[in-house]
Amino acid sequence: MRKRSLQVAVLLLAGSFLCSSCIGSFSLFNKYEKWQCSMTNNKFVNGIVGLILQPIVGSICLTVDAIVLNTIEFWTGNQPLAAGQIKNVKGSDGLMYAVKTIKNGYEVTSETGEITYFKYNKKKDTWSVSQDGVSRDLFQFNDDGTIVAFLPSGNTLKVTNDYAGLKMVEESMLTDYYAQR
Repeated sequence: MRKRSLQVAVLLLAGSFLCSSCIGSFSLFNKYEKWQCSMTNNKFVNGIVGLILQPIVGSICLTVDAIVLNTIEFWTGNQPLAAGQIKNVKGSDGLMYAVKTIKNGYEVTSETGEITYFKYNKKKDTWSVSQDGVSRDLFQFNDDGTIVAFLPSGNTLKVTNDYAGLKMVEESMLTDYYAQR
């Protein structure tokens, strides 16, 4: 009896580690779960079909997530299933923006239809913004842990990767803005 209790405890502990999402987002399983909850307009039908599919499809999705996709996400930092996801975000200006995850960054569409791209260049370790065919670098990560911010005036500013560095960039951008006026 004692040996069986220990086996059950070990199995439950191992299962809790698989479901804790400590190495990834379990995006495949979450997509399956979202689909399963909204496959019909009737929550009772969704529940019944879910009971039938969950042991097979759910366990396959969970296993693929835990072993393959989350491992890729952990070691590369990229979420294999993230591309194509769209979220609506309310901006600080009160407008709604559709933010679509693309392979190397984000596509942001405003309510007026204006599209802005935020792209990451892995070779240069930089983020850039492009709008209406005009592109410019925003910032670059350095090997020493600092960040180079590319100001709109064309100047650059090397700062630490913390709140103090962010404040320095904000102050420099305000200074550049008023100097250009």
